[in-house]
Amino acid sequence: MILLQAQSITKNFGTKKLFSNVTFEVQDNSRIGLVGRNGVGKSTLLKILSDQESYNSGNIALKKDTNIGYLAQDSGLDSDNQIFKEMEAVFDYLKVQEKQMHDLEEKLADNTVNDYDQLLKQYDQVQTKFRQENGYGYQSEIRSVLKGFGFDEDVWQEKVSTLSGGERSRLAMAKMLLEHHDILLLDEPTNHLDITTVEWLEGYLKNYRGALVIVSHDQYFLDKVATEIVEINQHSATHYSGNYTFYLQEKKKNQEVAWKHYEEQQAEIKKTEEYIQKNIVRASTTKMAQSRRKKLEKMDVMDKPGSDQGSAHFSFEIDRESGNDVLLIQDAAIGYEKDQVMSSPINLDVKKGERIGVIGPNGIGKSTLLKSILDQIPLLAGTYQFGANVQIGYYDQNLNSLDPQKDVLHEIWDRHPLLDEQVIRNILGSFLFSGDDVLKPVAGLSGGEKARLTLTKLSMEHDNFLIMDEPTNHLDIDSKEVLEDALSRFAGTVLFVSHDRYLLNTLANRIVEITPEGSKIYLGDYDYYLEKTTEHDEKTEETEKKHTVSEKKVEYQKSKEQQKSERKIRRQVEDLEKQISELEEKTAALQAEMTKPENLTAYSKLADLQKEIDENNASQSELEDTWTEKSMELEEFE
Repeated sequence: MILLQAQSITKNFGTKKLFSNVTFEVQDNSRIGLVGRNGVGKSTLLKILSDQESYNSGNIALKKDTNIGYLAQDSGLDSDNQIFKEMEAVFDYLKVQEKQMHDLEEKLADNTVNDYDQLLKQYDQVQTKFRQENGYGYQSEIRSVLKGFGFDEDVWQEKVSTLSGGERSRLAMAKMLLEHHDILLLDEPTNHLDITTVEWLEGYLKNYRGALVIVSHDQYFLDKVATEIVEINQHSATHYSGNYTFYLQEKKKNQEVAWKHYEEQQAEIKKTEEYIQKNIVRASTTKMAQSRRKKLEKMDVMDKPGSDQGSAHFSFEIDRESGNDVLLIQDAAIGYEKDQVMSSPINLDVKKGERIGVIGPNGIGKSTLLKSILDQIPLLAGTYQFGANVQIGYYDQNLNSLDPQKDVLHEIWDRHPLLDEQVIRNILGSFLFSGDDVLKPVAGLSGGEKARLTLTKLSMEHDNFLIMDEPTNHLDIDSKEVLEDALSRFAGTVLFVSHDRYLLNTLANRIVEITPEGSKIYLGDYDYYLEKTTEHDEKTEETEKKHTVSEKKVEYQKSKEQQKSERKIRRQVEDLEKQISELEEKTAALQAEMTKPENLTAYSKLADLQKEIDENNASQSELEDTWTEKSMELEEFE
């Protein structure tokens, strides 16, 4: 079922065309990844679909009563509520239903009520709707989602307003998921999430009971979640029926075909132009030349295949090689206070040429480890030592190495004053800073531009040991792929912290996992790490199974007892129904006896019959009260 159709959507900013002819549709279970370079309009398109921004032309058709949820990039929850209560507010409509149920239960408990059957029917309707909308399980769902986003029970009573920006962003997404929108528009949902949380989110979104349109630079995430890719490129949209890897393969094939057609047309144009130039002045061939000129003028000339902007192209060079031993960390403890150790002991022996990826949950101290070996934060215990001829280049995820008072050109030129201005401009051009872009103030740059400028500075230092903290943050997919290629060709050594599983898979030859208990090393890429930790989890699970046999027996015994209790109550309910039915039959027979001609004037006989009917009615009333009580007990087992 189609929920939304976007047809030929065009968006301009003044005279600048952002995109045009963007056409695609969202089905009721779509999983669409929206990709394209920074600045092509992905976030703008999400705002247009959510009716938060206008568009110049085209049409958006939305199925009646379709509910759209939109989560902007880096949006945070702003509330003075406690965390759990803020999530609970999503389900206020279920609380109303629950109150209706309790009110009806109280009325049904009153045996003098007149419209009992009508109330019972109404109660059944409310209860059925309550059950269908997960009324009995929404509290459990809240707990599951909060834990999935890294909010443990000990913080659920804290106020949202006391959380950090990243935590409020995570909480905003948690609330959005609990709202169960028909279409969910997510802009960079994996920002601020560690690997464990991203993997949980992947599993949740795969089973989400609605449609998804996701903007993301996380290739691994798109591979796991998306089943369709819509690419915005050269101001229009192209649809691919598959995940991100499928999209890359198909795009490459399409580009090869496009280049072939483009080159064939260019060859035809060149041949035609040459013919016109040779024959236009000859009387015998001038008409033919004029005909070909008209044909050429009417030709729909293809655009040169490519993208809206050029690709960054850079590399990391070294001035001199380091020794084989690059860095040795022994029994290190990291943190900011002696009594608040984040992780210990950490041991790592880095050799020349290695690419080592550091992973771990948010807050475990990965960035702190890098800052400690860079002598920015002292180790709480242990030692570290660099090898001979090691030259360190550092990429800070907060991009603090940039001077906000300078423009792009002087951020580089002041560092390398002996270089000619044109040389600096050429280098900046390879990082996509061209023309007047180099005169932009650093303070006004976007996150992606600051990241590229930081990489520009790093590439010009020619260090042989690169220490990088989340180097792919802020970069679009194309820039990330250029960086991945540059680092893989780098002749030096790389130690990098990252939650980018694609980078960890394509670059790392060792993974270091940081936990509160210290470091653990895996001799492979991220997929190898997953394989090994999965094996460990399976073994742990098997061990736990052995230790929980007795617990399962207890649970089984409890289950048997519950089933026994359920059967007992069910028999009691059936027996009560039988007794009520028998009394109704007896009462009906007595009432029929009273209407017989021979008894109409036998007053003592009528009195006896009426007394018996009254007794039956009293008994029936007691039985019905008991039946209501037992029926409610029975519902607790369902």
